[in-house]
Amino acid sequence: MVAKMGDPGIADLNITRLDGRQAGIDELYSAANSMPFMAERRLVILTHPFAKLNSDSARKKFMELLDGLPSSTALVLVIEDLFDRRDWKTLHKNHWLRRWMSGAGSRALFQLCQLPALNRMPEWIREEARQQGGQFTPEAAAALAAYVGNDTQLASLEINKLLIFVDFKRAVEIEEVEELTAQTGQGDVFEMVDAMAAGNTRKAAAILHHLLETDEPIMLFGMIVRQFRLLLQARELIDEGLGSQIAGELHLPGFLANKLASQAQRFTMPQLEQIYHRLLLVDEAMKTSQTPADLALDIFIAELAHS
Repeated sequence: MVAKMGDPGIADLNITRLDGRQAGIDELYSAANSMPFMAERRLVILTHPFAKLNSDSARKKFMELLDGLPSSTALVLVIEDLFDRRDWKTLHKNHWLRRWMSGAGSRALFQLCQLPALNRMPEWIREEARQQGGQFTPEAAAALAAYVGNDTQLASLEINKLLIFVDFKRAVEIEEVEELTAQTGQGDVFEMVDAMAAGNTRKAAAILHHLLETDEPIMLFGMIVRQFRLLLQARELIDEGLGSQIAGELHLPGFLANKLASQAQRFTMPQLEQIYHRLLLVDEAMKTSQTPADLALDIFIAELAHS
């Protein structure tokens, strides 16, 4: 859509980017109702659009803004979401915005830009490396996927960095990934869970708030659930005397399986089952809007420290 705005010099004057966590309804209204300058249309891009829409009155004002948009403005709402149980966690089929869209007809367009599933990321990474003119070994691709999750933008940047490091002359190996890739995303969740296991609530909360600066709470919640699901599976294998088979059974690279095994040993199976049940309660609280997602995660960490 940005590319279709034409001459970049003029387009920049007619494109406004806002973050719903900071921008208020008045700022959004002003941007959306401004006349285009030397162009036919304006483009307003709003990320995190639901951040301040926690009440019926706020949602009503937002829908009034949508209903009153001038034909010269295209308003893009960028919504990060997770697919779970055959529907989206945030923008589910009964969501108020979905209901508004169904009545808006041709004025509203729903464009799905779905990220690859986590178990498809190693394949995606190897294909992206080929597109960039290089190669990754299967082990290196799996390792990078473990670090970046399914954040394809971050993965693409890391792939380029690693290919430059090997000068595009050979395949990137797992050692380069471990040495050069910042352990963001799921890697930080590993560290947060370590702090939880050690009873260091302050450190766990600090990591959580750091992650919330860049990740949507719902996306972060999905990574936490995945981590404890893996810990449950790893703990079960350890209790059955199959700890050496974690990598093969859970389809994880060896170095990640070793980290998971070490972390799983810091919990008992009853503890992990109790934590997983708490995560279910957090999920229900967020879905029913009983508790804001970021607050629900804070409470989860605080309760875990007193268990």
